[in-house]
Amino acid sequence: MLRTRLWTAVVALPALIAVVVFAPGVYFSVFIGALTAWALYELAAMFQVRDPVRILILIVAGGASALLLLSGVRIGWEMPAIVIAAVLAQVCIVARSGPDRAARHRVINVIVGSLWVGVLFPYFALLRNIPGGVPIVILMLLLVAASDSGAFFSGRSFGRIKLMPRVSPNKTVEGAIGGFAACTIAGQVLRFWLAPALSASSVAFLAACVAVLAQLGDLAGSAFKRIAGVKDSGWIFPGHGGLLDRTCSLVFAAVFTYYYVR
Repeated sequence: MLRTRLWTAVVALPALIAVVVFAPGVYFSVFIGALTAWALYELAAMFQVRDPVRILILIVAGGASALLLLSGVRIGWEMPAIVIAAVLAQVCIVARSGPDRAARHRVINVIVGSLWVGVLFPYFALLRNIPGGVPIVILMLLLVAASDSGAFFSGRSFGRIKLMPRVSPNKTVEGAIGGFAACTIAGQVLRFWLAPALSASSVAFLAACVAVLAQLGDLAGSAFKRIAGVKDSGWIFPGHGGLLDRTCSLVFAAVFTYYYVR
């Protein structure tokens, strides 16, 4: 786990920020489209999607949704809110009854997973490409990194009470509190450089929401892996798992940040 966080801090996060800063808007959208396609591939591999019905669901619910959003079609906040609620429902099922019950609903898992990727992933591009979106998306990325790091180190040092052991055995309540604290503090520090137009209270609220959503997103990624019965979502990052492993904590936060700053 420590090696994963060092890799994220030293390699992945700076590289992603460089793409956010320097890529033209159209190319960034294409970049997010490519990542979305790969995430859908990982999802298909996780759930062993081979039958025509589930392949069609993956293409329509995931691929078509992403293509429409990235091509400029706008939807209200209700659709991503419904998708997030459906994903969190999966988390609750796994937390309460274990993954075996959810794993029986193979079609539902593919529908929810496809919408999770196809509807929510494009918000990285939507947020980045709004006026003034570059520093805001960097702020969001750094807040999620602060939440993730704070949760890891505080959980490792003080963690005693398990948060959702059936979903993610290593996460603790103390870690969640530490992640929340680290994120809110980071928000006030980063505000001066990345969001000077926002008030301290606005950034505090944003950081608090991002802290919660980042941890919920991480639990969502863990729930899908438990349902699928896999350790990692993929292999694209050798020794560090797949794309979904590295982005699940970012997705909910990106959606919320987009609607919050518009």
